[in-house]
Amino acid sequence: MGSIGVNESKPVGSYPSSGIDVLIVGTGLAGLTASIECVRKGHNVRVLERNATINTAGDMYFMGLSATKFFKHWPEMSTEFDEISLHNAWIETFKHSGEQMIAPLLVLDRLRDAGLDPDTPPGTFQMRPLVYKMFVNQVQRLGVEVQFGKRVVDYFEDVEKGRAGVLTCIRIPGVGSKSQKLVGGQVRAMSSGRAMWRAAFPREYILQHPEVREFFKMAGPNQDQPIIRTWLGPGTYAMTLSRADTMIWIMNHDVTGSEEENWNHTVEADEVLTNMDKGVGPQPWAPIFKELIKLTPPETIINFELFWRNPQPSWASPGGRVVEIGDAAHSFLPASGNGATQAIEDAISIASCLQLCGGGGNVAEAVRAHVRFRFVRNSCAQKLGFSNAELLQDTDWSKVKLDPRKAQPKLPSWVWGHDPEIYAHENYEKCVASIRAGVPFDKDDSFPPNYPPGYKYEPWSIEAIMDDVRAGRPVQLGSGNWD
Repeated sequence: MGSIGVNESKPVGSYPSSGIDVLIVGTGLAGLTASIECVRKGHNVRVLERNATINTAGDMYFMGLSATKFFKHWPEMSTEFDEISLHNAWIETFKHSGEQMIAPLLVLDRLRDAGLDPDTPPGTFQMRPLVYKMFVNQVQRLGVEVQFGKRVVDYFEDVEKGRAGVLTCIRIPGVGSKSQKLVGGQVRAMSSGRAMWRAAFPREYILQHPEVREFFKMAGPNQDQPIIRTWLGPGTYAMTLSRADTMIWIMNHDVTGSEEENWNHTVEADEVLTNMDKGVGPQPWAPIFKELIKLTPPETIINFELFWRNPQPSWASPGGRVVEIGDAAHSFLPASGNGATQAIEDAISIASCLQLCGGGGNVAEAVRAHVRFRFVRNSCAQKLGFSNAELLQDTDWSKVKLDPRKAQPKLPSWVWGHDPEIYAHENYEKCVASIRAGVPFDKDDSFPPNYPPGYKYEPWSIEAIMDDVRAGRPVQLGSGNWD
C-alpha cells in the first residue's frame, strides 16, 4: 500500500471507488472533514444532521498545523483558509485585574521567543464562522448528500452480516452520544463545573465608548492588524480579539446555573457582570473589560457549559461498523487548543484507513486500526489540556517575569508536527498485523508513536486529576518528552 509524498497533492479522482458506504451523523468539524475526505478517498458518503441547517455561528478557536496539512489536496480550501487566517496577529498578556504583564508582540515573535520556528507555526487562531463556512462550501461543491432534520435515536449492528444500517456509520454528535452503548458501554459525561461566556459582534458597537475603543484598538504601526489579548486570573482566564470588523471576548468561569451545551443559548450582559468577580479573590476583573461586556449587543453572549468524559479506548462497535470520532470519542477543554485539531485529525485518519483496507470485507479491521492510531494520542492531548488549563488559571507571575513562556500553553511538536494521513499510510499494514496477532494496543510497538516520545500509556481519570488540582498538586503528565 505504501506511503504518499509529503507534499504530493491527490485531489478528488485520484483514488478509485472503494465501494464502501459511509454514513456520517453530525456536521461539526469532524463530520464535515470526514465527508469531504471520504469522498476524496473514493467512498460513498451520506450525511445526517438533526438541525434544519449547519450551524456556522461562534467566535474563535485555535487550529493546529496537523489539522490543516490535508488542504494540499484541496486548492480552493487552501486559498480560502490562507485568506481568513490571522497571519499578522499580535498578542498581549494581562492579569485579570488589568495589569499588563507581557507587552504586545507579533505572534510570530512570541513563537520565536518560545523556541519555535515562526516560519512553521504550530497553528493559527481562526474565526469559527469563517472556517465552518469554508468547510460547508466545499461539501456543497462536492454535491455531498446532506439530509437535514434527521435526529438519530439509536444505533444497531448486525455482526454476522457486517452491517450497521450502512456499511460504516461514523458518529460525531458531541459529548454524550447515543452510540456509546454500542461501542463500549455508557461513559458518563460529567459537568466540569465550568463554562465559557463567549461573544462575537461587529466592532462598531465599541466605537461609541472612547476608552473601550482606545484600549481594544488594533495593533501594528498603523493600528490595522488584529490583536489577541489574554487575561489570566485565579481560577479563570479570558481572551479578546480585536479585528477590523469584529470584536470577540471569551471568559472561563464557574457555572452559574444558566449554561447549556448549545451554541444558540444566550444570556445578557447583566448576568455576566453579576457573576464574573466570583472566585477571583480580592482583585476584581479589570473595569475596562467590564465596560466591554456592557457594550455587547443583546442576544449575543453564549454561556456554553463544559463537559468532559474519562478517556476510554473503545470507540468502535463489536463488529467494527460504528465508530465515534471528534467530541463523541474524546472531549477537550478549551484551554487545550486541541479540540478542533484532533477532531479533524480523526476524520482524516478514518477516511485513510478505510481507503487502505482494500474493500468492504476489511472495514472492521480499518476501523480498529484507526482507533489504535488515535486513542493514546488523544488521551495525551486531553491530559495536556488539563496541564495548560492549570497554567492559565494559576499563573505564577514571578516566573513569568523571568520567562514569558510560563504564561502560554504548551504547543509541543508531537502535536502540531503530526500528519494523520501520512501516518496512516506508513503504518497501516504494521498496525493491522499487530491486531491480527492479538497484541494489546498499549503493548503495540510495531510503529512509531504519534504522542510524546518515550510515553507509556497508563489509564487515568479526570477525577484523579481534579483531586490533584484541588490539593494544589501539579498535573502529572507521565513518562516521555511532552515538550
